[in-house]
Amino acid sequence: MVSPVTVVKSEGPKLVPFFKATCVYFVLWLPTSSPSWFSALIKCLPIFCLWVFLLAHGINFLVAHRSASRILAGLIFSAVGDAFLIWQEQGYFIHGLLMFAITHILYSSAFGMKPLDLKAGLMMGLISSSCYAFLYSYLSGPFTYLVAVYIALIGFMGWRAVAGMQLCNDLWTWTKLSACIGAMLFMVSDLTIAVNKFCFPVPYSRVIIMATYYAAQMLIALSAVESRDEEDFKKRS
Repeated sequence: MVSPVTVVKSEGPKLVPFFKATCVYFVLWLPTSSPSWFSALIKCLPIFCLWVFLLAHGINFLVAHRSASRILAGLIFSAVGDAFLIWQEQGYFIHGLLMFAITHILYSSAFGMKPLDLKAGLMMGLISSSCYAFLYSYLSGPFTYLVAVYIALIGFMGWRAVAGMQLCNDLWTWTKLSACIGAMLFMVSDLTIAVNKFCFPVPYSRVIIMATYYAAQMLIALSAVESRDEEDFKKRS
């Protein structure tokens, strides 16, 4: 298992642009009431930096390791989704929802189906069902089923991330832990969006949503770093 200290030394410098771009977003804090291409760029910039982070490991690495390339593809769809959500009040919320639904499918595929861990699946199913049950009475029209499908997809993604941990078998690595925490933060971010949009105003919602979202994407991107080891493990299983 690679030491976290070694990881920080090797991967930390590649993440400096991401941290800078995230700081720019929070410092500028452009109003959401007046969407523009500039505000879309500032919002997407940290995700662009995560593209660069993965590309810095080499095209050959991404081509050879499907999990890493799928995470990169997920980040690309995420950026498109972010741009759509800048104009959500102008009718593009569903477009953003679709982009992030595709992102969760790609992340689930990257995390893989081994080990299955049905207990983790049951836990995530209960959490997802509880979230939808809470939101259901506030939903109407197409959102009644669109939100259901979206919650199912992000719940499935969370299951695959949690299942990869294998804490009981002592087979976890820091990258699997990174994917697990990233998936949980993504769920927190999206649940906050849903509650704030469909139910009632959440205090400091934008700070909560964006802080957990950027942290989630960074951790999921980091989980691709040792995908070579993950691919080898799957071949041996």
